[in-house]
Amino acid sequence: MNGSWCTTFRRLAWVSAALGSLIFGLSAPLAAQAQGFPTKPVRLIVPNAPGGSIDILARLLSQKLQELWGQPVIVDYKPGAGTVLGTDYVTKSAPDGYTLGMVITGHVINPSLRSNMPFDTVKDLSGVTMTAISHVVIEATASLEANSLPELIALAKKQPGKISYASPGSGSAMHLAGELLKSLSGIDIVHVPYKGSGPAYGDVISGRVQLMIDPLYASMPYIKAGKMKALAVTNLTRSAIAPEIPTVAETIPGFDVQSINGIVVPSATPRELVRKISADIVKVLQSPDLKARLAELGLQTVGNTPEQFDAYIRTEIEKWAKVVKFSGAKVD
Repeated sequence: MNGSWCTTFRRLAWVSAALGSLIFGLSAPLAAQAQGFPTKPVRLIVPNAPGGSIDILARLLSQKLQELWGQPVIVDYKPGAGTVLGTDYVTKSAPDGYTLGMVITGHVINPSLRSNMPFDTVKDLSGVTMTAISHVVIEATASLEANSLPELIALAKKQPGKISYASPGSGSAMHLAGELLKSLSGIDIVHVPYKGSGPAYGDVISGRVQLMIDPLYASMPYIKAGKMKALAVTNLTRSAIAPEIPTVAETIPGFDVQSINGIVVPSATPRELVRKISADIVKVLQSPDLKARLAELGLQTVGNTPEQFDAYIRTEIEKWAKVVKFSGAKVD
């Protein structure tokens, strides 16, 4: 009996040692790969056309990472299908850290908005870090009776279906911020989609459309000039560039819509490598000159962990699915 037990024990010990050696043999190269990364050029896929704050952020990040890594970081634009084309390219890239994908708020809206998504946002991609956020503002034509969000809600309830709001397009974060406001406040305002923010400003300034929802940094010149008036920002906290503008949450507790930017990689990318890339991006985001330049664009740097960004993505997908269902918005 004792001899049999000893033989079994020796076999278990041998198996344990073998497994330990195997795990170490697998993990050691992965750790070394992460430590020595990168050894060749890295591509940053931007799912938008060149121009605007997203483009500037991508180029600033690439420049800083290139200085840190000693390797070229090439910004590669792949716009189309509401950022889906560029992000799909990332999902199909080698999971080796040499293809990074930039994502925006549409990344967490698309799963419920689009019925023909070519990838699973949660299963096929891993978050690296959220790089920056920007405030979004609800603003009105200067002649509108309402001068605050509570006054707007009261006016809209007196005139259901009579007040309209402009957004940069159907299915955009700005459009759905308006739908979330309608859902939580019980008002009926009409969405007027535009192809980008530019054409919308003229119609809101002239009063043909009464409201607009857009990033605060883009709206500030019109607000400062008195051509439009800010009613509230949709983020949970007030903006550092315009702290006098109240938040929607001060009227509707918990209301939170922010324009985000982040980095993702294919989900099969080794975790040690994901954490290494994340730490490096966070390091450059903390650079004072980069933070100052982004602040000029109305962007606030973040730099959270891969796990925190993944958790944010999952939570936001669930939140926006309810808003999309309420709005009836769909893109095939």
